[in-house]
Parts: sequence; structure tokens; C-alpha cells
Amino acid sequence: MGSDKKRLLVVVDMQKDFTDGSLGTAEAQAIVPAVVKKIQKRLEEGWEAVFTQDTHFDNYLETLEGRNLPVVHCVKGTPGWELVPEISCFPGKRFEKSTFGSTELAVYARNGDYEEIELVGVCTDICVLANSILIRTVLPGTQVSVDSACCAGVSPESHRNALEAMKMCQITVV
Repeated sequence: MGSDKKRLLVVVDMQKDFTDGSLGTAEAQAIVPAVVKKIQKRLEEGWEAVFTQDTHFDNYLETLEGRNLPVVHCVKGTPGWELVPEISCFPGKRFEKSTFGSTELAVYARNGDYEEIELVGVCTDICVLANSILIRTVLPGTQVSVDSACCAGVSPESHRNALEAMKMCQITVV
């Protein structure tokens, strides 16, 4: 059932600190099974999967982000930085990023000649939003979508707001 089309699934920041750690939410914990199923399905269909990891260091509270969000999270080498166990077992390139969007991921996507790119993960209203817009910007002719059932935001309201913002930027929300 494979296709010759190159398709990319981007799994954004499915890390312990964003699910059941320092910035975890019930909504983020609830999407883990759906994200696992999505990864399995897309890999079976011949898609490539890649994963982002929010990556901070011991000086996090001294950074601009740390001053604006003074909750230490995703410090490289800590358990909270790791992808959740249900997802860490999947193959795929990892992109460490020190801010919301990954320019390295956007360049990778642009250079990959993908016909379709789908994003899932957390937080809908921060890192999923930032990465989807970066990818949409570098690939204006490529179908970019976000699976809303496989995303969770800081709050249900901010999740919905982010999905609406992505729609306005011609990112397909399913």
C-alpha cells in the first residue's frame, strides 16, 4: 500500500516534562496513545518520522524563555528531557531545539522534497504552531497538516486558538 510520495510525520516535543513532568497536563497525557497509533500507522504507510526535543540547560532560568516561563523543564540529560517511553522506541531523526521552532527541522523538511508533512505533539499553541508555520514558510507549495486529536496545548482554549491560527496560515487541521 506504499506510495512513491515522500511524506514526513513530525512528532513535536513528546517529552516527559510536557506530559507528566514539570509542565505536564492531563490533555498531553491523554494524547500519548493516539500519537503512538499515528506513528505506527504512518510508518506502516511508508512515511518518515522525525522527532523534536525541547532542549535546555542548567542556565535555563537565565535565558529569555526562562525569565518569561520560570519553570525548569527539558534540561538535557534529565528524565524530563527524554521522549516518553511509548514513543522513544520509534526510529527517526531527532532534532534538539532550544526554542519553540526548529530551523534545523525546517531546513531538513525543505531539503527532503516531501509532498506532504503532518505534525502532531505538544504544545499545540507554542511548539506545534511554531514548527508548522516554519515548515509552511519554507515549503509554500507543500501540503502541511496538523492532527488536532494528536495534539495538546497549554490549555484546551489555547489549543483551539492555535488550531484556528494555523488554519488562517493555510495549514490543514484535521
